[in-house]
Amino acid sequence: MKIRFLATLVLVWIFAALIPPAVVGGSKPLKWHSFDEGMALGKAQGKVVFVFFWADWCTYCHTMDRETFRNQTVVDLLDKNFIAVKVDSDREQKLSNLFKIRGLPDNWFFSKSGSVLGHRPGYIPADTFIKILRSIGHGGPES
Repeated sequence: MKIRFLATLVLVWIFAALIPPAVVGGSKPLKWHSFDEGMALGKAQGKVVFVFFWADWCTYCHTMDRETFRNQTVVDLLDKNFIAVKVDSDREQKLSNLFKIRGLPDNWFFSKSGSVLGHRPGYIPADTFIKILRSIGHGGPES
């Protein structure tokens, strides 16, 4: 009886460890906008716009989507201080060409007036991304 209880407890613990944090905490998913809608919202709400260039075939884009953009702190910071935009580089090639996107993922930040604040190419883990968001979201350049 005691062994069965312990075995059940261990199995429950193992399965709980396998469930993504976004499912466990009842966290809300990140709300993504189109580029035009996001830029308009940034201007109207006076928020910095974060643009994530990605493609369906990009392994690191999916990793960032799965790990970074499901981190509850990242979601909360983006929802509170930014407008999040997701651009499929293959489907929106004009935008990719306009910003000279050469590698994916590519992460861009725009002021509320639409000027480029900066960008960082490549995969960004959640802990690093949180530092970037806090830096830009609190005291970053506003135009």
